[in-house]
Amino acid sequence: MSVQFVFISRVDFSYSWRLKMYMVESKEGAIACMLFALFFLGTWPAILTLLERRGRLPQHTYLDYSITNFLAALIIALTLGEIGESSYDHPNFRQQLYQDNWASVMFAMAGGIVLSLGNLSTQYAFAFVGLSVTEVITASITVVIGSTVNYFLDDKINRAEVLFPGVACFLIAVCLGSAVHSSNAADNKAKLQSLPADAVKGLKTTDVPSFSGKDLESSDYLSQKAKAGTANYLVELESRRSIKVFGKSTLIGLSLTFFAGACFSLFSPAFNLATNDQWHTLKEGVPHLAVYTAFFYFSVSCFVLGVTLNIIFLYQPILNLPKTTFKAYLNDWNGRGWALLAGFLCGFGNGLQFMGGQAAGYAAADAVQALPLVSTFWAILLFGEYRRSSKKTYSLLVSMLVMFAVAVVVLMASAGHRKESKVKLQNL
Repeated sequence: MSVQFVFISRVDFSYSWRLKMYMVESKEGAIACMLFALFFLGTWPAILTLLERRGRLPQHTYLDYSITNFLAALIIALTLGEIGESSYDHPNFRQQLYQDNWASVMFAMAGGIVLSLGNLSTQYAFAFVGLSVTEVITASITVVIGSTVNYFLDDKINRAEVLFPGVACFLIAVCLGSAVHSSNAADNKAKLQSLPADAVKGLKTTDVPSFSGKDLESSDYLSQKAKAGTANYLVELESRRSIKVFGKSTLIGLSLTFFAGACFSLFSPAFNLATNDQWHTLKEGVPHLAVYTAFFYFSVSCFVLGVTLNIIFLYQPILNLPKTTFKAYLNDWNGRGWALLAGFLCGFGNGLQFMGGQAAGYAAADAVQALPLVSTFWAILLFGEYRRSSKKTYSLLVSMLVMFAVAVVVLMASAGHRKESKVKLQNL
Protein backbone atom coordinates (compact mmCIF):
# COMPACT_ATOMS: atom_id res chain seq x y z
CA MET A 1 0.00 0.00 0.00
CA SER A 2 2.82 2.38 0.85
CA VAL A 3 4.56 1.55 -2.41
CA GLN A 4 1.47 2.54 -4.35
CA PHE A 5 1.29 5.83 -2.47
CA VAL A 6 4.91 6.67 -3.33
CA PHE A 7 4.36 5.82 -6.99
CA ILE A 8 1.34 8.15 -7.31
CA SER A 9 3.20 10.98 -5.62
CA ARG A 10 6.08 10.66 -8.08
CA VAL A 11 3.72 10.70 -11.05
CA ASP A 12 1.93 13.78 -9.74
CA PHE A 13 5.20 15.57 -9.10
CA SER A 14 6.49 14.79 -12.60
CA TYR A 15 3.23 15.95 -14.15
CA SER A 16 3.23 19.24 -12.22
CA TRP A 17 6.91 19.99 -12.84
CA ARG A 18 6.66 19.30 -16.55
CA LEU A 19 3.67 21.54 -17.13
CA LYS A 20 5.13 24.46 -15.18
CA MET A 21 8.40 24.30 -17.06
CA TYR A 22 6.92 23.46 -20.44
CA MET A 23 4.44 26.33 -20.76
CA VAL A 24 3.70 29.70 -19.20
CA GLU A 25 0.31 29.13 -17.57
CA SER A 26 -0.37 31.91 -15.06
CA LYS A 27 -1.57 35.44 -15.80
CA GLU A 28 1.34 36.82 -13.76
CA GLY A 29 3.86 34.86 -15.81
CA ALA A 30 2.22 36.05 -19.01
CA ILE A 31 2.45 39.70 -17.93
CA ALA A 32 6.13 39.22 -17.04
CA CYS A 33 6.74 37.86 -20.55
CA MET A 34 4.93 40.86 -22.04
CA LEU A 35 7.04 43.35 -20.07
CA PHE A 36 10.33 41.80 -21.20
CA ALA A 37 9.00 41.60 -24.76
CA LEU A 38 8.02 45.27 -24.54
CA PHE A 39 11.59 46.34 -23.82
CA PHE A 40 13.17 44.09 -26.45
CA LEU A 41 10.69 44.96 -29.20
CA GLY A 42 10.97 48.67 -28.45
CA THR A 43 14.78 48.68 -28.57
CA TRP A 44 15.72 46.81 -31.76
CA PRO A 45 14.13 49.39 -34.14
CA ALA A 46 16.25 52.09 -32.51
CA ILE A 47 19.39 50.11 -33.33
CA LEU A 48 18.41 49.74 -36.99
CA THR A 49 17.64 53.46 -37.15
CA LEU A 50 21.00 54.28 -35.57
CA LEU A 51 22.87 52.26 -38.21
CA GLU A 52 20.93 53.83 -41.10
CA ARG A 53 21.68 57.30 -39.79
CA ARG A 54 25.36 56.39 -39.65
CA GLY A 55 25.35 55.45 -43.32
CA ARG A 56 25.12 51.65 -43.23
CA LEU A 57 23.09 50.23 -46.09
CA PRO A 58 19.75 48.82 -44.88
CA GLN A 59 20.22 45.71 -47.05
CA HIS A 60 23.39 44.85 -45.14
CA THR A 61 21.80 45.56 -41.78
CA TYR A 62 18.68 43.49 -42.45
CA LEU A 63 20.70 40.46 -43.59
CA ASP A 64 22.66 40.50 -40.31
CA TYR A 65 19.46 41.06 -38.35
CA SER A 66 17.74 38.11 -40.08
CA ILE A 67 20.46 35.68 -39.02
CA THR A 68 20.24 36.30 -35.28
CA ASN A 69 16.47 36.76 -35.39
CA PHE A 70 16.22 33.15 -36.58
CA LEU A 71 18.89 31.94 -34.15
CA ALA A 72 16.82 33.30 -31.25
CA ALA A 73 13.86 31.11 -32.27
CA LEU A 74 16.13 28.10 -32.66
CA ILE A 75 17.62 28.64 -29.21
CA ILE A 76 14.15 28.90 -27.65
CA ALA A 77 12.98 25.74 -29.42
CA LEU A 78 16.03 23.68 -28.39
CA THR A 79 15.88 24.82 -24.74
CA LEU A 80 12.36 25.63 -23.55
CA GLY A 81 10.88 23.44 -26.28
CA GLU A 82 12.83 20.42 -25.05
CA ILE A 83 12.24 20.75 -21.30
CA GLY A 84 10.18 18.05 -19.61
CA GLU A 85 9.06 14.58 -20.55
CA SER A 86 7.63 14.05 -23.99
CA SER A 87 4.56 12.07 -25.02
CA TYR A 88 2.37 12.02 -28.09
CA ASP A 89 -0.22 14.27 -26.41
CA HIS A 90 2.43 16.66 -25.06
CA PRO A 91 5.35 16.39 -27.49
CA ASN A 92 8.57 18.32 -27.24
CA PHE A 93 9.99 20.35 -30.10
CA ARG A 94 11.84 17.59 -31.95
CA GLN A 95 8.97 15.13 -31.69
CA GLN A 96 6.55 17.66 -33.20
CA LEU A 97 8.77 18.04 -36.25
CA TYR A 98 7.70 14.54 -37.33
CA GLN A 99 3.96 14.80 -36.62
CA ASP A 100 1.29 15.38 -39.25
CA ASN A 101 0.64 19.01 -38.35
CA TRP A 102 1.36 20.80 -41.63
CA ALA A 103 -1.94 22.69 -41.59
CA SER A 104 -0.85 24.50 -38.41
CA VAL A 105 2.70 24.85 -39.73
CA MET A 106 1.36 26.75 -42.75
CA PHE A 107 -0.43 29.24 -40.48
CA ALA A 108 2.78 29.76 -38.49
CA MET A 109 4.83 30.30 -41.66
CA ALA A 110 2.22 32.70 -43.06
CA GLY A 111 2.58 34.74 -39.88
CA GLY A 112 6.35 34.83 -40.36
CA ILE A 113 5.95 36.05 -43.94
CA VAL A 114 3.76 39.03 -43.05
CA LEU A 115 5.99 39.91 -40.09
CA SER A 116 9.06 39.89 -42.34
CA LEU A 117 7.34 42.18 -44.84
CA GLY A 118 6.29 44.50 -42.04
CA ASN A 119 9.75 44.69 -40.47
CA LEU A 120 11.35 45.28 -43.86
CA SER A 121 8.93 48.13 -44.61
CA THR A 122 9.47 49.82 -41.25
CA GLN A 123 13.23 49.83 -41.79
CA TYR A 124 12.68 52.25 -44.68
CA ALA A 125 9.78 54.06 -43.02
CA PHE A 126 12.00 55.01 -40.05
CA ALA A 127 14.03 57.26 -42.36
CA PHE A 128 11.00 59.09 -43.77
CA VAL A 129 8.61 59.32 -40.83
CA GLY A 130 10.89 58.97 -37.83
CA LEU A 131 11.24 56.16 -35.32
CA SER A 132 8.58 57.14 -32.80
CA VAL A 133 5.77 58.03 -35.23
CA THR A 134 6.40 54.91 -37.33
CA GLU A 135 6.17 52.71 -34.26
CA VAL A 136 3.03 54.41 -32.94
CA ILE A 137 1.12 54.10 -36.22
CA THR A 138 2.15 50.51 -36.94
CA ALA A 139 1.52 49.38 -33.37
CA SER A 140 -1.89 51.04 -33.26
CA ILE A 141 -2.99 49.46 -36.54
CA THR A 142 -1.75 46.12 -35.23
CA VAL A 143 -3.92 46.42 -32.15
CA VAL A 144 -7.02 47.77 -33.86
CA ILE A 145 -7.13 44.93 -36.38
CA GLY A 146 -5.10 42.15 -34.76
CA SER A 147 -6.55 42.34 -31.26
CA THR A 148 -10.10 42.36 -32.59
CA VAL A 149 -9.45 39.23 -34.65
CA ASN A 150 -7.64 37.52 -31.76
CA TYR A 151 -10.52 38.27 -29.39
CA PHE A 152 -12.88 36.17 -31.47
CA LEU A 153 -10.27 33.49 -32.23
CA ASP A 154 -9.59 33.08 -28.50
CA ASP A 155 -13.27 32.37 -27.79
CA LYS A 156 -13.68 35.78 -26.12
CA ILE A 157 -11.50 34.97 -23.09
CA ASN A 158 -10.59 38.65 -22.80
CA ARG A 159 -13.00 41.11 -21.21
CA ALA A 160 -14.73 42.89 -24.08
CA GLU A 161 -15.85 45.85 -21.95
CA VAL A 162 -12.16 46.56 -21.24
CA LEU A 163 -10.52 45.35 -24.45
CA PHE A 164 -12.44 47.39 -27.01
CA PRO A 165 -12.15 50.78 -25.24
CA GLY A 166 -8.40 50.10 -25.29
CA VAL A 167 -8.58 49.36 -29.01
CA ALA A 168 -10.43 52.66 -29.52
CA CYS A 169 -7.61 54.49 -27.72
CA PHE A 170 -5.10 52.92 -30.08
CA LEU A 171 -7.16 54.12 -33.04
CA ILE A 172 -7.03 57.67 -31.70
CA ALA A 173 -3.26 57.28 -31.28
CA VAL A 174 -2.99 56.46 -35.02
CA CYS A 175 -4.62 59.76 -35.92
CA LEU A 176 -2.45 61.69 -33.47
CA GLY A 177 0.67 59.95 -34.84
CA SER A 178 -0.11 61.08 -38.37
CA ALA A 179 -0.68 64.61 -37.09
CA VAL A 180 2.66 64.60 -35.25
CA HIS A 181 4.48 63.56 -38.41
CA SER A 182 2.82 66.26 -40.51
CA SER A 183 3.54 68.95 -37.93
CA ASN A 184 7.17 67.87 -37.48
CA ALA A 185 7.70 67.74 -41.26
CA ALA A 186 6.41 71.32 -41.51
CA ASP A 187 8.79 72.36 -38.74
CA ASN A 188 11.78 70.82 -40.53
CA LYS A 189 10.78 72.43 -43.81
CA ALA A 190 10.66 75.84 -42.13
CA LYS A 191 14.11 75.26 -40.58
CA LEU A 192 15.65 74.33 -43.93
CA GLN A 193 14.18 77.39 -45.64
CA SER A 194 16.25 79.54 -43.30
CA LEU A 195 19.47 78.16 -44.82
CA PRO A 196 21.13 79.37 -48.04
CA ALA A 197 20.11 77.34 -51.09
CA ASP A 198 23.63 76.00 -51.62
CA ALA A 199 23.71 74.58 -48.09
CA VAL A 200 21.38 71.74 -49.04
CA LYS A 201 22.41 71.49 -52.68
CA GLY A 202 23.67 68.09 -53.71
CA LEU A 203 22.23 66.25 -50.73
CA LYS A 204 19.63 64.41 -52.87
CA THR A 205 22.23 61.87 -53.87
CA THR A 206 22.69 58.17 -53.39
CA ASP A 207 26.35 58.42 -52.42
CA VAL A 208 26.93 56.81 -49.05
CA PRO A 209 29.80 58.06 -46.89
CA SER A 210 32.14 55.43 -45.53
CA PHE A 211 32.94 55.22 -41.85
CA SER A 212 35.45 53.08 -40.06
CA GLY A 213 34.42 50.50 -37.52
CA LYS A 214 35.89 52.73 -34.85
CA ASP A 215 33.61 55.56 -35.93
CA LEU A 216 30.52 53.39 -35.81
CA GLU A 217 31.23 51.91 -32.40
CA SER A 218 32.58 55.07 -30.77
CA SER A 219 30.38 57.24 -28.59
CA ASP A 220 32.32 60.25 -29.88
CA TYR A 221 30.61 59.74 -33.21
CA LEU A 222 27.28 60.77 -31.69
CA SER A 223 28.52 64.26 -30.86
CA GLN A 224 27.89 66.43 -33.90
CA LYS A 225 29.02 69.98 -34.52
CA ALA A 226 25.46 71.09 -35.14
CA LYS A 227 22.99 70.91 -32.28
CA ALA A 228 20.13 68.44 -32.59
CA GLY A 229 16.98 69.94 -34.02
CA THR A 230 18.70 72.74 -35.92
CA ALA A 231 18.69 73.19 -39.69
CA ASN A 232 22.42 72.48 -39.85
CA TYR A 233 21.87 69.24 -37.94
CA LEU A 234 19.27 68.13 -40.49
CA VAL A 235 21.70 68.87 -43.33
CA GLU A 236 24.52 66.95 -41.63
CA LEU A 237 22.20 64.03 -40.98
CA GLU A 238 21.08 63.91 -44.60
CA SER A 239 24.68 63.97 -45.83
CA ARG A 240 25.75 60.87 -43.92
CA ARG A 241 22.61 58.70 -43.78
CA SER A 242 22.11 55.88 -46.29
CA ILE A 243 18.47 56.65 -47.19
CA LYS A 244 18.12 60.16 -48.61
CA VAL A 245 14.83 61.80 -47.70
CA PHE A 246 15.22 65.44 -48.77
CA GLY A 247 12.89 66.31 -51.61
CA LYS A 248 10.85 63.10 -51.31
CA SER A 249 7.12 63.12 -50.63
CA THR A 250 6.00 62.41 -47.07
CA LEU A 251 3.40 60.09 -48.59
CA ILE A 252 6.19 57.58 -49.23
CA GLY A 253 6.92 57.25 -45.55
CA LEU A 254 3.29 57.14 -44.50
CA SER A 255 2.46 54.57 -47.18
CA LEU A 256 5.29 52.33 -45.99
CA THR A 257 4.13 52.80 -42.41
CA PHE A 258 0.49 51.90 -43.03
CA PHE A 259 1.52 48.91 -45.16
CA ALA A 260 3.74 47.68 -42.33
CA GLY A 261 0.90 48.15 -39.85
CA ALA A 262 -1.42 46.05 -42.01
CA CYS A 263 1.21 43.28 -42.14
CA PHE A 264 1.79 43.40 -38.38
CA SER A 265 -1.95 43.12 -37.72
CA LEU A 266 -2.01 39.68 -39.37
CA PHE A 267 0.98 37.85 -37.89
CA SER A 268 -0.45 37.40 -34.37
CA PRO A 269 -3.83 35.97 -35.52
CA ALA A 270 -1.95 33.60 -37.85
CA PHE A 271 0.22 32.43 -34.96
CA ASN A 272 -2.90 32.06 -32.81
CA LEU A 273 -4.44 29.74 -35.42
CA ALA A 274 -1.19 27.78 -35.60
CA THR A 275 -1.08 27.03 -31.87
CA ASN A 276 -4.80 26.63 -31.07
CA ASP A 277 -6.31 25.30 -34.34
CA GLN A 278 -9.61 27.16 -33.98
CA TRP A 279 -10.54 26.23 -37.56
CA HIS A 280 -10.00 22.49 -36.86
CA THR A 281 -7.56 21.90 -39.71
CA LEU A 282 -5.58 19.21 -37.86
CA LYS A 283 -6.50 15.57 -38.13
CA GLU A 284 -8.24 14.03 -35.13
CA GLY A 285 -5.77 13.02 -32.45
CA VAL A 286 -2.94 15.23 -33.68
CA PRO A 287 -1.84 17.60 -30.87
CA HIS A 288 -1.69 21.35 -31.38
CA LEU A 289 1.64 22.95 -32.15
CA ALA A 290 3.45 24.01 -29.00
CA VAL A 291 4.23 27.72 -28.96
CA TYR A 292 7.95 26.97 -29.30
CA THR A 293 7.50 24.75 -32.34
CA ALA A 294 5.15 27.24 -33.99
CA PHE A 295 7.64 30.03 -33.33
CA PHE A 296 10.39 27.99 -34.99
CA TYR A 297 8.38 27.55 -38.21
CA PHE A 298 7.26 31.18 -37.97
CA SER A 299 10.90 32.30 -37.86
CA VAL A 300 11.98 29.98 -40.69
CA SER A 301 9.65 31.69 -43.17
CA CYS A 302 10.55 35.11 -41.77
CA PHE A 303 14.25 34.32 -42.29
CA VAL A 304 13.90 32.90 -45.81
CA LEU A 305 11.81 35.81 -47.10
CA GLY A 306 13.95 38.47 -45.43
CA VAL A 307 17.21 37.06 -46.76
CA THR A 308 15.80 36.49 -50.26
CA LEU A 309 14.39 39.99 -50.64
CA ASN A 310 17.47 41.71 -49.27
CA ILE A 311 19.84 39.77 -51.52
CA ILE A 312 17.69 40.98 -54.43
CA PHE A 313 17.85 44.53 -53.01
CA LEU A 314 21.65 44.31 -53.02
CA TYR A 315 21.60 44.28 -56.81
CA GLN A 316 18.22 45.95 -57.44
CA PRO A 317 17.90 48.52 -54.63
CA ILE A 318 14.80 50.59 -53.96
CA LEU A 319 14.38 54.28 -53.07
CA ASN A 320 17.50 55.24 -55.07
CA LEU A 321 19.89 53.42 -52.74
CA PRO A 322 23.26 52.47 -54.25
CA LYS A 323 23.86 49.02 -55.68
CA THR A 324 26.07 46.66 -53.75
CA THR A 325 27.06 42.99 -53.85
CA PHE A 326 26.92 39.97 -51.57
CA LYS A 327 30.71 40.08 -51.33
CA ALA A 328 30.53 43.72 -50.22
CA TYR A 329 27.99 42.70 -47.58
CA LEU A 330 30.26 39.97 -46.24
CA ASN A 331 33.12 42.47 -45.97
CA ASP A 332 30.99 45.17 -44.31
CA TRP A 333 31.76 44.83 -40.60
CA ASN A 334 30.92 48.43 -39.72
CA GLY A 335 28.10 48.18 -37.19
CA ARG A 336 27.59 44.45 -37.75
CA GLY A 337 27.60 43.75 -34.02
CA TRP A 338 24.71 46.19 -33.50
CA ALA A 339 22.71 44.63 -36.33
CA LEU A 340 23.20 41.14 -34.90
CA LEU A 341 22.10 42.39 -31.48
CA ALA A 342 18.94 43.87 -33.01
CA GLY A 343 18.04 40.47 -34.46
CA PHE A 344 18.43 38.75 -31.10
CA LEU A 345 16.30 41.38 -29.34
CA CYS A 346 13.52 41.08 -31.91
CA GLY A 347 13.62 37.27 -31.89
CA PHE A 348 13.46 36.89 -28.12
CA GLY A 349 10.88 39.69 -27.91
CA ASN A 350 8.55 37.94 -30.35
CA GLY A 351 9.04 34.62 -28.54
CA LEU A 352 8.13 36.14 -25.19
CA GLN A 353 5.08 37.83 -26.71
CA PHE A 354 3.80 34.50 -28.04
CA MET A 355 4.48 32.74 -24.74
CA GLY A 356 2.44 35.36 -22.91
CA GLY A 357 -0.31 35.27 -25.52
CA GLN A 358 -0.70 31.51 -25.26
CA ALA A 359 -1.34 31.87 -21.53
CA ALA A 360 -3.43 35.05 -21.28
CA GLY A 361 -4.90 35.45 -24.76
CA TYR A 362 -3.26 36.92 -27.84
CA ALA A 363 -5.51 39.97 -27.76
CA ALA A 364 -4.12 40.97 -24.36
CA ALA A 365 -0.58 40.08 -25.48
CA ASP A 366 -0.88 42.85 -28.05
CA ALA A 367 -0.20 45.12 -25.09
CA VAL A 368 3.46 44.70 -26.07
CA GLN A 369 2.60 47.10 -28.87
CA ALA A 370 3.44 49.68 -26.22
CA LEU A 371 6.90 49.38 -27.75
CA PRO A 372 6.64 52.94 -29.21
CA LEU A 373 6.96 54.25 -25.65
CA VAL A 374 10.38 52.59 -25.50
CA SER A 375 11.26 53.54 -29.08
CA THR A 376 10.31 57.19 -28.51
CA PHE A 377 12.61 57.28 -25.48
CA TRP A 378 15.50 56.04 -27.65
CA ALA A 379 14.52 58.39 -30.49
CA ILE A 380 14.70 61.44 -28.26
CA LEU A 381 17.81 60.28 -26.37
CA LEU A 382 19.90 59.04 -29.33
CA PHE A 383 18.61 60.93 -32.35
CA GLY A 384 17.33 64.22 -31.00
CA GLU A 385 13.93 63.79 -32.63
CA TYR A 386 11.55 66.72 -32.02
CA ARG A 387 14.30 68.97 -30.66
CA ARG A 388 13.49 72.64 -31.30
CA SER A 389 10.09 71.79 -32.77
CA SER A 390 6.99 73.95 -32.55
CA LYS A 391 4.62 74.01 -29.60
CA LYS A 392 2.01 72.40 -31.82
CA THR A 393 4.30 69.42 -32.48
CA TYR A 394 5.11 69.06 -28.77
CA SER A 395 1.43 69.17 -27.84
CA LEU A 396 0.53 66.53 -30.40
CA LEU A 397 3.47 64.35 -29.35
CA VAL A 398 2.50 64.44 -25.66
CA SER A 399 -1.15 63.75 -26.52
CA MET A 400 -0.13 60.80 -28.69
CA LEU A 401 2.05 59.23 -25.99
CA VAL A 402 -0.53 59.77 -23.24
CA MET A 403 -3.28 58.21 -25.33
CA PHE A 404 -0.95 55.36 -26.19
CA ALA A 405 -0.04 54.72 -22.53
CA VAL A 406 -3.71 54.69 -21.53
CA ALA A 407 -4.50 52.26 -24.33
CA VAL A 408 -1.76 49.86 -23.26
CA VAL A 409 -2.84 49.80 -19.61
CA VAL A 410 -6.45 49.18 -20.60
CA LEU A 411 -5.47 46.42 -23.03
CA MET A 412 -3.33 44.64 -20.46
CA ALA A 413 -6.19 44.86 -17.95
CA SER A 414 -8.33 42.81 -20.33
CA ALA A 415 -6.05 39.77 -19.96
CA GLY A 416 -7.88 36.48 -19.48
CA HIS A 417 -6.72 32.94 -18.81
CA ARG A 418 -6.68 30.20 -21.41
CA LYS A 419 -8.04 26.89 -20.17
CA GLU A 420 -5.80 24.00 -21.09
CA SER A 421 -7.02 20.42 -21.23
CA LYS A 422 -5.46 18.21 -18.59
CA VAL A 423 -3.26 15.26 -19.49
CA LYS A 424 -4.44 11.92 -18.23
CA LEU A 425 -2.08 10.21 -15.82
CA GLN A 426 -1.95 7.04 -17.86
CA ASN A 427 -0.36 9.01 -20.73
CA LEU A 428 2.66 9.94 -18.60
